[in-house]
Amino acid sequence: MNTAAKRLVSATGTWKNPFIPEFKDQRKFQGLQVHSAHYVNETPFRNKKVLIVGGGNSGAQILAEVSKVAQTTWVTLQEPKFLPDNVDGRYLFEFATRQYKARLEGKKIEPVGSLGDVVMVGTVKEARERQVLKAVRPFDAFFEEGVIWQNNNKEAFGAVIWCTGFKSSLDHLKGLNIMENGRTQTNGTHSKKVDGLWLVGYGNWTGYASATLIGVGRTARSTVKEIQDFLN
Repeated sequence: MNTAAKRLVSATGTWKNPFIPEFKDQRKFQGLQVHSAHYVNETPFRNKKVLIVGGGNSGAQILAEVSKVAQTTWVTLQEPKFLPDNVDGRYLFEFATRQYKARLEGKKIEPVGSLGDVVMVGTVKEARERQVLKAVRPFDAFFEEGVIWQNNNKEAFGAVIWCTGFKSSLDHLKGLNIMENGRTQTNGTHSKKVDGLWLVGYGNWTGYASATLIGVGRTARSTVKEIQDFLN
């Protein structure tokens, strides 16, 4: 049975849509490739030579585990940034709230770190003691047994773990032909192209820090107000 709705709130988030960047000849690689979304533990990588791609918390934490049982190389776009040992993720979420309120007042406050910095949990601290938190810049391409670095040197790897994040899960909106590069234009969370459509929880383009637990609550509340105003 077909059903129709005059108003739709799309809140499917990002976690069901793992992102893996494209590299030249990636399909030729014969080793194991796993996204962090499907990583369980270090066991499948024991005694392998493993490439870990991605500079966030998942990259650092998976590196910390896998490096205990395998030879690892950590690849990041830029040199990874680490929070001070006494700053945890809770601080970042609390700061995000203060920063949001400051922006509304036209003010600017600076954090100790950012939401993209690595939180120094116990396993990552231990990895630092073993001196494995060292990253290199990306390679250029794959070959059957590994990757080709920017200096054209080839290096063999048995596995690649992609810690490269997620994209908005918006395949259900493809039929509307409003998506460009994984997003659509919004005014607040209200779609600029479809009057009856709101989008919640996909990232900063749907509200400051809206892909985080603390941020989505704010944008969800503002969405209710937007819909009320629209209906009135």
